[in-house]
Amino acid sequence: MSSLFQVKLKSDKFVVTAEINPPKGTNTASALADAMILQGWTDALNVTDNQRSVMRMSPIALGKLLVDNGHEPIMQITCRDRNRLALQSDLLGAAALGIKNICIMTGDHTTCGDQPGAKPVYDLDSVQLLSMVQKMQRGFDLVGNELDGAPEFVVGAVSNTDPTQIMQIMKLNKKFRMGVDFIQTQAVYDVGQFENFMASVAHLEVPIIAGIIPLKSVRMACFMNENIPGVKVGDEMIARMEYADNPVHEGLIIASETIREIQKLCRGVHLMPIGKHLNTCKLLEMAGLSPRV
Repeated sequence: MSSLFQVKLKSDKFVVTAEINPPKGTNTASALADAMILQGWTDALNVTDNQRSVMRMSPIALGKLLVDNGHEPIMQITCRDRNRLALQSDLLGAAALGIKNICIMTGDHTTCGDQPGAKPVYDLDSVQLLSMVQKMQRGFDLVGNELDGAPEFVVGAVSNTDPTQIMQIMKLNKKFRMGVDFIQTQAVYDVGQFENFMASVAHLEVPIIAGIIPLKSVRMACFMNENIPGVKVGDEMIARMEYADNPVHEGLIIASETIREIQKLCRGVHLMPIGKHLNTCKLLEMAGLSPRV
């Protein structure tokens, strides 16, 4: 049975997804409140998997709660924290609990997070994991044993948007050959670079959803440039943030302008605010987008 998100991907509609972080604890009230803010404005909600290597609740658990509350989750799953046995177990568990959409990624190294002594796993890389998912959907585990019931997923992957990073473009081509249903990208600030990226992957017949992270300060802009591969916040944009009376609002203006410019280039946007989604619906309105129908 198709997920609601898959139906939107196969239509000609501009899709909107957004990121929800599981709690660092058992209290899910804040995460579910964020989801309610976004209800009617987004087509699906990404549930992060120990994002930036910071320990949080399992995305399977929050994904199930989102399903129960009428939302459409996309469960992120990284290669960092699980070996191939655990990856297969979690995918089967997610499918059994009604989670129909997943997004595969490598995951930031554990030294980036709040428990840097944790041992990273990386038993499989993201391309190998995508291949394993396709095998499981055909009814077999990684080594060819038959499954008693095969999972059905809408499968996504991620990419940065720097067309000069040839190895990343090659990896994206490999992900496409693994049969992905959508691609979500790293944050876009340089529309020209994004346009060049889209031209470089024009042969890939897969919906590409552009990442949007609204800036909040000059410090944040500089951090993005220095620490996030493939992200380029230009000098003009940094100057706008520096001289703005209200940097947070200026960041929303910049993000809304970016969304308007890239609408003709890609199939949707993926919203990743730093913190809660208190300004996300306002941003979408500023960008000229309407509630979902």
